[in-house]
Amino acid sequence: MWERQNIWLHYVKNIIACDVPSAIFLALYLRQNNMNKNYAAALEVVDLQRYKVIKQKNKVKAALNDAINTPFIFFVGKN
Repeated sequence: MWERQNIWLHYVKNIIACDVPSAIFLALYLRQNNMNKNYAAALEVVDLQRYKVIKQKNKVKAALNDAINTPFIFFVGKN
C-alpha cells in the first residue's frame, strides 16, 4: 500500500511530518518550547505560599509548568 509513496516530508527547520498541518503544529510547539526554555533563564519565581524566591533555572521551568494550577506564584525578571 505505501510502497512507492513518501509518507514523511522534510520541512524547514528539520521538521519531519506527514502533512502540512502537522508540520505547522510541530513548528509552533518547538518554537514555544524553545522560548520557554530561554525565557526561564531570565526569570525568578516568588512563591508567596512558601515564602520563597526560586532562582534555579530547572525549578523556574517547573514553576512555569505548575503555575496554572497554583495561586500566588509570581514571575519576576532578574534585573
